[in-house]
Amino acid sequence: MGDYSKALEFYEKSHQIYEKVLPPNHPDLATSCSNIGQVYNNMGDYSKALEFCEKALQIDEKVLPPNHPDLATSYNNIGQMYYNMGDYSKALEFYEKSHQIYEKVLPSNRPYLATSYNNIGQVYNNMGDYSKALEFYEKSLKIREKALSSNHPDLAGSHLSFAACYERMGDYAAALKALQSAFQIQQQAFQEGNPAFALTYSWFGRVYRSMKDYSKALDNLEKCLAIDLKTLPEKHLYQGITYSNIGDVHRLMGSYDRALSFHQKALNIQENVQYNPLECATTYTNLGETYREMKDYSTALTYFQKGLEIRQKKLPKNHPDLAIIFHNMAKLYLATQQYSMAMENVQQA
Repeated sequence: MGDYSKALEFYEKSHQIYEKVLPPNHPDLATSCSNIGQVYNNMGDYSKALEFCEKALQIDEKVLPPNHPDLATSYNNIGQMYYNMGDYSKALEFYEKSHQIYEKVLPSNRPYLATSYNNIGQVYNNMGDYSKALEFYEKSLKIREKALSSNHPDLAGSHLSFAACYERMGDYAAALKALQSAFQIQQQAFQEGNPAFALTYSWFGRVYRSMKDYSKALDNLEKCLAIDLKTLPEKHLYQGITYSNIGDVHRLMGSYDRALSFHQKALNIQENVQYNPLECATTYTNLGETYREMKDYSTALTYFQKGLEIRQKKLPKNHPDLAIIFHNMAKLYLATQQYSMAMENVQQA
């Protein structure tokens, strides 16, 4: 139903009873902590989510054997929180711990193993290692194709993962093909307006934006936003991402006032809610580009520097997103005739 505040209320009532009647290391307490953590995750409050998932892990590590599947689930949950917070090295560490257990205790065709491969692939994708990402996505897809029905939502999820990777690699034809496969499965599995469609519309929007088909990009991003506003809590981080994406399309169309309006809506969420700071860095970068094109170079530089600071802290030194921001700053310095700074940033890119 998506009513996370009510879910949290009842999970917390349950947890208070467990704390009174159970020993501190009882497995049911770990499950209760994990449930609360997942609600905070769905609300976009990743620091609170991580806090409860770590409590669950502390119990599981004390009471479970080292290869127990529930321990793998705890590692996976913590990996997910770090992934959502943009700490990809930590996410990979916990996803790999989880995966090592699953490989030992599960048959090779189990869907859990496919999800584990997909999670690791997503980390590599966001770290900019696209060949490794595709390698793990392929492993995940092979298991899902054997183990699941042809219209299973997880198969759509695999195609979405491929689409995200191909879009970042600049192979837009392959990205669109993967998105169309995902969309066809979702149309069989869900009713129109289901939250699952939001991510698909979002990636359609990103691909069409990269292909410079701005009307199709805007149409898909607005469909995504309509679903997000209906199904997510107010000021959820996904809404912030969509606002930023819509703003960037308006920038590319030359509608700078509209672009600034949507970017500000994004920042109102991203700067005031626990979220992945890399999403905020993207909005800062988009704002920088908007102001650069408006020839407000000092404001543009301020936003570029904010975006760069976050990306340098969170991303590997050879990540493509760092090259993008150095390239954008080089264009700014070139426009202001600061040629040595422009050259420096071009070389960094």
